[in-house]
Amino acid sequence: MSAPGDRLEPGGGAGLIRGAHHIDPPCRHYPICGGCQLQHVDDESLSDFVRDRVVGALMGQGVTPGLVHAPHISPPNSRRRASLRAARFGKNLHLGFASEGSHRIVDMQMCFVLHPALFALVAPIRTLLHPMVSDRRAVHVRMTLTDQGVDLLLEGIEVEGLAATEALTDFAQAYRLARLTIDDGYGPQTRWEPDPVTVSFGGVAVPFPPFAFLQATADGEAALVEAVRPAIGPAARFADLFSGLGTFALSLRAGKAVYTAEGARDLVLALKSGANRSGRQMAVDHRDLFRRPLMPAELERFDAILLDPPRAGAREQAMQLAQSQVPVIAYVSCNPGSFARDAKLLVEAGYVLESVQPVGQFRWSTHVELAGVFRR
Repeated sequence: MSAPGDRLEPGGGAGLIRGAHHIDPPCRHYPICGGCQLQHVDDESLSDFVRDRVVGALMGQGVTPGLVHAPHISPPNSRRRASLRAARFGKNLHLGFASEGSHRIVDMQMCFVLHPALFALVAPIRTLLHPMVSDRRAVHVRMTLTDQGVDLLLEGIEVEGLAATEALTDFAQAYRLARLTIDDGYGPQTRWEPDPVTVSFGGVAVPFPPFAFLQATADGEAALVEAVRPAIGPAARFADLFSGLGTFALSLRAGKAVYTAEGARDLVLALKSGANRSGRQMAVDHRDLFRRPLMPAELERFDAILLDPPRAGAREQAMQLAQSQVPVIAYVSCNPGSFARDAKLLVEAGYVLESVQPVGQFRWSTHVELAGVFRR
């Protein structure tokens, strides 16, 4: 793996002469583990990569932002949400991330991206699963750090008999899990949840469905919220589209009338419950914005629009925004490519991309997020 400034050995040799930006990766699993691709570059080059992923995607669509903020990179050991795979090979059970582009599981013995609370469970989970996983059958292990602790979802295992059931309960108690959920192919079944599991945004606790979407790090979430706060701050009324559990709606709600729209029913119900119990006045709408985007007349009821779509972007909604007169749009994206495509639609309709904030919350990964602010 090369880094900026590296050179090939002279004379046609296959060796690599390291440059100033090439460092020794901290993790012994690199580069086989698919959790990281860029551990061999220094922080300066990592920051440049995150910025260039955003700027390059925009340039490809002919869009020039007014200001590109310095990239925000989440620190090591801050990932609060992870999906691992487990498989048994004879006497050994491997548990970890899969190698990039393959099904090979790297048996995790160390990790510089997972939050310590999650990594502390890797070895115990390996022991727990060993008798429950048949040979060469893959199991998914999904962990999230919530207000009450680690929420653990095990997918693809079959829990048969009293001994296996008791082992799960004993494990949940011993490691103080917030919740333990099993999905054997017939949907999630909660086996342990001493208190209702929640995640909090802006001081509001929202019920958390098993392994629901959550920003990968608390640090990255805070960076994205702060990136859009100046745009949403002056608005008396704003709409949060693709609102999920309310990450932005609840964090930016103070003194505002807020409307949210989300297509996943379990997230809608969770947000509505959290908002109601906290006494927040918020309109929560179950609406598929891909099939039924807000139309210009609906959009223009608000002083600002915030949207945070999935990786595919929000083409249908962007087309309606392009026909509207909404003065401010804050667009949070986990895919610079789809963001740039939608940005082109808005810019061609008269919006100006005032600024973008690149965010690398998946540290050492090629996965880049950003927040952009558009104004009429």
